[in-house]
Amino acid sequence: MIATILFVVFVVMMLAGVPIGVALGLAGAAAIALANAGSQWFGLLAVPQNFYAGLGKYPLLAIPMFVLVGAIFDRSGVALRLVNFATALVGRGPGMLPLVVIGVAMFMGGISGSGPATAAAVGGVMIAAMTRAGYVPAFSASVVGAASSIDILIPPSIAFIVYSVLVPGVSVPAIFAAGMTPGILVGLALMVPAVWLSRRHGMGQQEALLPRPPFWASLREASWGLMAPVVILGGMRAGWFTPTEAAVVAVFYGLFVGMVVYRTIKVRDLFDILREAGELSAIILLVVALAGVFAYSLSTLGIIDPITQAIVNSGLGEYGVLTLLMALLVVVGMFLDGISIFLIFVPLLLPIVNHYHWDPVWFGVLLTLMVALGQFTPPIAVNLMVTCRIAGVRMEETVRWVVWLLAALLSVLLLTIAFPQIAMWLPTRLGYQ
Repeated sequence: MIATILFVVFVVMMLAGVPIGVALGLAGAAAIALANAGSQWFGLLAVPQNFYAGLGKYPLLAIPMFVLVGAIFDRSGVALRLVNFATALVGRGPGMLPLVVIGVAMFMGGISGSGPATAAAVGGVMIAAMTRAGYVPAFSASVVGAASSIDILIPPSIAFIVYSVLVPGVSVPAIFAAGMTPGILVGLALMVPAVWLSRRHGMGQQEALLPRPPFWASLREASWGLMAPVVILGGMRAGWFTPTEAAVVAVFYGLFVGMVVYRTIKVRDLFDILREAGELSAIILLVVALAGVFAYSLSTLGIIDPITQAIVNSGLGEYGVLTLLMALLVVVGMFLDGISIFLIFVPLLLPIVNHYHWDPVWFGVLLTLMVALGQFTPPIAVNLMVTCRIAGVRMEETVRWVVWLLAALLSVLLLTIAFPQIAMWLPTRLGYQ
């Protein structure tokens, strides 16, 4: 009965427009109070204790830092210089600008780790340029939104950090390494329909008339941005600093590039950058903390075990259960952001992972691929919301283009399920597994 109330209260508040974090916290607190009706204070002292426990984890310190990195590089002009270099590299012509968008978004993923941040940075530079070159604005918004979803796969990834906190035995370096190859494959897969659609519908005809940036000059301008992932990921691999320390190093590197090298960030801009990063970090960490209350209520009420038993005894078999979970999470991903999905579903799914002896690192990559799919799947797609706003189009206009890009990402997801070594060979090779 109490378990039913827990989920009913949560769903009703979600449908009423209550923020996801508040809905999680209030539903969890209500369930705890009902379960301890005969106790002093209804057992509600567990709420602040678990609120704090949800935040008191060292890897979570990296989240506000990587959010700040994204805000700094967004303001520094790195995205524009990377676009110029990528354009000089691949040249001009129909279908080339979508290649540039996807390539730059993949690279920005190695800096900020935030899909919406990359969607804003790349979209602000590229959507107007693609429109001038003859691309349909809805198509441009679709390509940038899909490309930005790669960011939660290519390290540093905020979603991976949250997953490593939730799942015992999964280290941040191991899951960072596991996401690298699938992230690159997603980028390559997205390039195929992007170029094909461009040429099939005659988009980008004016692109060939635009000047091609000089290669060496654009390489020199972009070199500081190109070095950022090397500093962040190379330093972690070399053992110079932990992922959390790497985030702090990335902040100072971004400030040096923006304030000293490019001089696009002034001292007066720092307040706005810090405020923007602080607000976004506060939202993320508040959801994490309130989800800790929800997870505590799930575990103490004994809800997880019956759900696990019902699924594993359903007669679907291992791959049938995996297919069911994939369908469920893709649908949920249309309505919730990635971090919320992790916080709600990982405690429920972890016993299933243990039952079938799935590698938790591999499963984390699969889960993140499903979340990436949801980030640009209408009706509520966070990346697509950002790019549609920049392009000035309604989300419904993107559906005819998005469906092809979704199919490309889905193909990589299915390959990673069929061949787990796609995700696991790199962490194994680096000694993390």
